[in-house]
Amino acid sequence: MENVVLIIHLFLALGLIAVVLMQRSEGGGLGMGGGGGGAVAGRSAATALGKVTWVLAAAFICTSIALTVIAAQNASGTSVIDRLGVPSRQDTGVEVPGLPAGGDLLPPGQDENAPLVPRAD
Repeated sequence: MENVVLIIHLFLALGLIAVVLMQRSEGGGLGMGGGGGGAVAGRSAATALGKVTWVLAAAFICTSIALTVIAAQNASGTSVIDRLGVPSRQDTGVEVPGLPAGGDLLPPGQDENAPLVPRAD
């Protein structure tokens, strides 16, 4: 199912690129071009290519969301390490030493208000 949606997604992307490239440039992009157009000008009538662009863009977004949902369902409950096939610590038989208890991490001071400094041995 994921492959089918992915192929449809790729065709939609190629179609969207083709339709956008076929459209007539209205000028004014990046401040270039003349005329009193731009954001102040009235909206022109929607062309057939403009409508096709909207349909392809909506379908592209729908397939993007579908691919995200499918990938999330396939990845639930698994880890990247599980996919690599790396054996766990229990499988290797190597004993890993644990950390010392919380009180043993820092050297003790002379009394409760003294700063904690390492002992000179």
